[in-house]
Amino acid sequence: MAAAVSRFRCLNAPPLRQTPRNLISAASSRFLATEAPPPETTPRRRPTYFKDKLNSVPSFGEFIGLQEKSLAAEDALELRTAMVGPTGKKKQITRLPEWLKTPIPDNSNYKKIKKDLRGLNLHTVCEEARCPNISDCWGGSDKSAATATIMLMGDTCTRGCRFCSVKTHKAPLPLDPHEPEHTAEALSRWGLGYVVLTSVDRDDLVDGGARHFTETIMKIKQKRPDILVEALTSDYAGDLEMVEMVARSGLDVYAHNMETVEALTPMVRDRRAKYRQSLEVLKAAKKAVPTLITKTSIMLGLGETEDQLWQTLKDLRAIDVDVVTFGQYMRPTKRHMKVEEYVTPEAFALWRQRALDLGFLYCASGPLVRSSYKAGEAFIENVLKKRKGTTILTGEETLPVDKVTV
Repeated sequence: MAAAVSRFRCLNAPPLRQTPRNLISAASSRFLATEAPPPETTPRRRPTYFKDKLNSVPSFGEFIGLQEKSLAAEDALELRTAMVGPTGKKKQITRLPEWLKTPIPDNSNYKKIKKDLRGLNLHTVCEEARCPNISDCWGGSDKSAATATIMLMGDTCTRGCRFCSVKTHKAPLPLDPHEPEHTAEALSRWGLGYVVLTSVDRDDLVDGGARHFTETIMKIKQKRPDILVEALTSDYAGDLEMVEMVARSGLDVYAHNMETVEALTPMVRDRRAKYRQSLEVLKAAKKAVPTLITKTSIMLGLGETEDQLWQTLKDLRAIDVDVVTFGQYMRPTKRHMKVEEYVTPEAFALWRQRALDLGFLYCASGPLVRSSYKAGEAFIENVLKKRKGTTILTGEETLPVDKVTV
């Protein structure tokens, strides 16, 4: 019976030309499934360019032919305020002083370095911490004139300091085993003479990431023995054996930031970061390799007093720290600590001289100075080369090299 029904259906089926076209096209698509469908044609759009044409027009004073008076020194340093917000809810804000304004990075060299970093899946503290000097450091005339601080072990920190904009999480992603090789490859491509490596805190790791840091430095030195390496490290939770391991890895400058004075440390830094613990890290690094240059950085504008700053400098000199830098604290977002004071350039110059008078080898001090600072790195590079018998180039930012005890 079933055979008879099938034969009836076949004999009474409509001819192929009467088959609906949608069924034929569906059948054809099944037979041609391995062929790629024709690409959809989309109209090409013009690229969008954002240009600041508004600010290129003459000011009102220029338009009506008035001569604008130059500001006196005291007026230039005076902080301006402004009222912002809708009617009835306006609030007063402090405008950023002129000496803290920097250009938006936009040149070919900046883009080249950023492309190299993304291609090798590397991170920089320049981007993650929103450094105001990124246009200056990345925007050199060529890659050899540019500097970038590579941030190892990912872009997520296990600590939550109240001044830092780097992402935080108690369990970041595992370490990338290829990162040491990729970092060494990127730096060998750029042909830099001086590089800075730093890292997030990784309290989730047994060694705090010290072995990863050490491996990276050793690979860099294997590819480029002549390159000078500065390592800006964490405190490894006070494990001084890990500090010694990194110090003996072949680096040239061991840096660890105090960030602020002792009285403000509990409010500014994560609870696991302690003032005396940081001093012990710098002391252990110098003890492990006495020829190492040790370096630290301090932020101003957090509410510190002169006496507290003096004591911090004396504590650092007591353990033979060679280099100190002073910079203005800049609030990255509203969730972070507020700025207590915008310190003037004159005050920064005063603290620079005070540090040099105390016996520091070098001090970079200014509103936009950061721990990894181009002028400071150039000076340290010259000192290290002099120790190795290489010709020294001096600049106006540095002390005369022949007057520096190295």
